[in-house]
Amino acid sequence: MNISKSWIDWLAQFLFHLRNRHFFVMDFAVFCLAPVLALWIRVDGVDGVSGAVYILRVLDALALYILVATAVRWIVFIQFGLYARYWRYASVDEGVQITLAVFTSTLLIALLLVGVLEPIGLMQNRLPLSLPLLDGIFVFLAVASLRFSVRLLDRVARRYQQVPAAQVTRVVIFGAGDAGTMIVKEMQANPQLGLQPVAFLDMDPRKQGVVIHGVPVVGDRDTLATVVREYAVQQAVIAMPTASGKAIREITQLCQTLQLPVKTVPGMFELLDGSVTVNQLRPVDIGDLLRREPVVTDTNAVIQIVRAKRVLVTGAGGSIGSELCRQIARCNPAALVLLGHGENSIFDIHNELRHAYPALALTPIIADVRDWARLQAIFATQRPHLVFHAAAHKHVPLMESNLEDAVTNNVLGTRNVVQASLANGVERFLLISTDKAVNPTSVMGATKRAAELIVQDAVARTGRIYVVVRFGNVLGSRGSVVPFFKQQIAQGGPVTVTHPDVRRYFMTIPEAVQLVLQATTLGKGGEIFVLDMGEPIKIDDLARELIRLSGLEVGR
Repeated sequence: MNISKSWIDWLAQFLFHLRNRHFFVMDFAVFCLAPVLALWIRVDGVDGVSGAVYILRVLDALALYILVATAVRWIVFIQFGLYARYWRYASVDEGVQITLAVFTSTLLIALLLVGVLEPIGLMQNRLPLSLPLLDGIFVFLAVASLRFSVRLLDRVARRYQQVPAAQVTRVVIFGAGDAGTMIVKEMQANPQLGLQPVAFLDMDPRKQGVVIHGVPVVGDRDTLATVVREYAVQQAVIAMPTASGKAIREITQLCQTLQLPVKTVPGMFELLDGSVTVNQLRPVDIGDLLRREPVVTDTNAVIQIVRAKRVLVTGAGGSIGSELCRQIARCNPAALVLLGHGENSIFDIHNELRHAYPALALTPIIADVRDWARLQAIFATQRPHLVFHAAAHKHVPLMESNLEDAVTNNVLGTRNVVQASLANGVERFLLISTDKAVNPTSVMGATKRAAELIVQDAVARTGRIYVVVRFGNVLGSRGSVVPFFKQQIAQGGPVTVTHPDVRRYFMTIPEAVQLVLQATTLGKGGEIFVLDMGEPIKIDDLARELIRLSGLEVGR
């Protein structure tokens, strides 16, 4: 079907300039014509009288009816917001509103006709009682058609704003759920994107064989090779925001085998923190390959613990410490003390929180946890109720060659913070530790295990609610292996792996901080909490996968 570009441009401009005031005028015409048509159909041929002749006989009564009906419908339509909606995006909700507005106005008109106009004698000629019903049906059909035709015509205009065939990319979508259907609607509504959905793949056999928004569900992921060949697919989209890392890895490997570019709908944490929306596609990232079901914690319990309390966070400028401060600030503490050794990082997080929570009492402090006198003075002045100890040296290879600093910071620094907490009546204390403290084989791991024992010794002596949280590698944190690998890849390699059999657990920063806060509410004193992070990931496999995701090949 060929439609001239000038006609499409005219239609697009017409829809762009269409406003609710235009619908107001069109509705007036409908309100005047619908009763005439309804009466004509109702009486035409009855007792041998034509509709036109009957209308002329009752013209005065009909004119009064039209005047009253028009006033009532306008008032009701305004109350239901029909002149305050953007009809290019009309949906089921708008349809419901139109139905309710027409039904309500029709009921009111019928009551006025039967209960007021006729009894007081304003109607010299009696109109059929069925007139409001027939009138209402015609008004509904006309009003709904006028408004929903705007959406239909808008789609026609968008569809025929042609993109050259050479620039159209044929896309297969993994996942025929809510995210997948939303992606398809977005592609169809915006042909200028140059993305044409041609097929769904879904593991649910109930969906296979059906058509969703004109796109067939043709099989599951095992049929990808056949689908790529038969549908001339040029790109894949993974529309499975809650899929496991294992599933994402399998799909990505299938696509790589077929040399098929692949993108993904964002994961749950990106959706929750508002950094992206569900209709934004991006290349598959290593975080997608590691993701699990999101950890769910009892935020109400955390709020009850933190609310109206003075909280101190050491290492507040670090990746974990700064996220701790953000989540603690949401719980409405009485005061939040940001203690750190690096002035730039403390400056950044203090400014961020000061603008986000202007009513929160924030105290930025530059100090070293190894300085006992300074630490004691800070605690005596601030008198915190809760302490989160995140300050530590955590680079494993670096600590091997800097043993003294590893011990003084991770061990003696922890001892200082614990002693200052005990001396100043801190109610709850939490040490952030690492899975490397389990049967440690490195200096860093050994110092963190020693720090854990210091906390447990304090609990044994005092019975305070002092606990430890261990977690594995945190995606995006400073010192995490993933940013390190990315940096090596950007430099052209080589990508260095300490040992090919080393395995590590991974988690996101929000998950890590949620665990820390949840442990604060669960702890009774002396516990070491560990997050169930699924299966450990082999570092060698991770490095190779990241190289492939970067568009490169191992060894080249």
